Amino acid sequence: MADNSIYQYIVVIKNRHNRFVNLTGFFLSFGSAVLFLREMVIQNKIIPVYLAGVAFITGIIIWNLFKIKNQLPVHFSKALLIAAIVWTKMPYLQFMVFVFAALALFEYQAKHALEIGFSDKQIVFNTLIKKKYSWKDIDNVVLKDGLLTIDFKNNKLFQKEIDGEDKEADEEEFNNWVREMGFLNYEL
Repeated sequence: MADNSIYQYIVVIKNRHNRFVNLTGFFLSFGSAVLFLREMVIQNKIIPVYLAGVAFITGIIIWNLFKIKNQLPVHFSKALLIAAIVWTKMPYLQFMVFVFAALALFEYQAKHALEIGFSDKQIVFNTLIKKKYSWKDIDNVVLKDGLLTIDFKNNKLFQKEIDGEDKEADEEEFNNWVREMGFLNYEL
């Protein structure tokens, strides 16, 4: 968490969106390349911008398929940015430049696991726009069986599975700290 605050605990929530983000990036990139090729076929000539877009997008897709095979992280943001640039030259749907550019810019955030920082003064959700909650807004916090549960006083309930690989604090230690803070209201 890029913040000047000191957190006693940082809990990382399991991100289950990676597959959806990757599939969306793949299909939008592939679909754009097909439409760029289609436009060259319809006009019956090679258009350098479309050809370059198809070549770069295809190269990135192949590279990402190689990375998937080797279980490495995949990113389609470059393919989406190239597609956005080429969409500016298309005779139709030029507004797609904004859609593709936005998707490319937000890919990292969508794949980034949610981190929740716990300090003596507040709880901070590390999202695009950080959400900060004072302990006075919290009724109960517990980490049990790989689930983080935060019960807010306004009856809002946050419950998510934590990332077991990135678990910074063990459950018993975390729950004891929360109990000392006065926000674990029952015995485990």
